[in-house]
This record gives sequence, structure tokens and C-alpha cells, in this order.
Amino acid sequence: MYYAGPLARLIEELSRLPTIGPKTAQRLAFHILRLPQEDVARLAQALVDARARIRQCSVCFHLTDQDPCAICSAPARDQSVICVVEDPRDVVAMERMREYRGLYHVLHGAISPLDGVGPDDLRIKELLARLGSGEVKEIIVATNPRVEGEATAIYLARVIKPLGVKVTRIAHGLPVGGDLEYADEVTLAKALEGRREL
Repeated sequence: MYYAGPLARLIEELSRLPTIGPKTAQRLAFHILRLPQEDVARLAQALVDARARIRQCSVCFHLTDQDPCAICSAPARDQSVICVVEDPRDVVAMERMREYRGLYHVLHGAISPLDGVGPDDLRIKELLARLGSGEVKEIIVATNPRVEGEATAIYLARVIKPLGVKVTRIAHGLPVGGDLEYADEVTLAKALEGRREL
């Protein structure tokens, strides 16, 4: 009732986005109204194009506009190692460090019985199919260090190890520059568990 119809609809649509509450949606809507018409048109076109052109890679299930994606089709990547992650954003995080040169597999979630998510709801069958060629020698499980991520890691190890493929888990523990006194007990326990010889 306080806003003209189109503005109210814009605020309502923006507030449907994750982490955007009514106040932030209102601020964004007013910001958009202050933009030049051509900037608003570019934003709208970018939204339409992204939704129309972005799809999952048929190999690794990362988000892409080409199939297979640029990572899967890069000849310089190590084909013998696959890093398994929960979400496409995790691929971006791994690529940012510029250290990992293998391939990826995106599960699009983690096992969570409380939320009704089981192994069949994830891209695990497709991962197992990728192991059929015998070219993959190691699976790096890089699921998040939460209960669901740990359950997923344990499940993956249980189904992959019998295939003769090495399964490793990324280390968990203290961040670089962190102080012991501020770490919680679980983080300290994981850091101690993952210690290595100097």
C-alpha cells in the first residue's frame, strides 16, 4: 500500500533472494530506480542471459555455458585426480588458490537425513560412473566440515574404496594466522588429528 505497484513488486521479488530481507530489498529497489535506464537494461539482460545459458556440465556438474565445461575440456588438467565438492561455489574457491590442477565433481548438496537428502539425491552415481574408465587414481573429498559434509565423506569413502581408487579428505583445523585460544574444541581436535611430520 505504501509503494506504487511496480516498485512493490520489485521489492517483493528482490526479497525472495537468499539473505535479502525486506529492508535490503527496499534499498536495492531504490538503488535500481536511481540507475540510468541503460544500466537497468544491462542488469535485466544479464539476469535473463544467465538463466537461459547457464547449465550443468554433463561431466562434472559444475555450472557452465559450454558442455563440457572449460575445466573438464582443458587438456592440461590432471585426469587422474577428481576433487569432490558440494556446490559449484566450492569449485570457484578451489580454483582461486591456483594450486589444484585436477578435475572436479559437484554433488549439488550433502547427505542430510533430517532434510530428506540421501545419496540418490546427489550426483554420486555419476561420480561412480566416471571411475569406471580406470583412469582416476585419487578422489579428494572436499565436502564442508559440518555433520552433513562428514556423513557424505564417509559414505563416499565406503563406496569408492572397494573400487581400488584412493580416497583422501582435505584437512581441517586451524586457519593460518589463527590463535589456539580462540579455536573451539572440535577445530582443535581436527587440527591435532590431521597433524603431519615436519
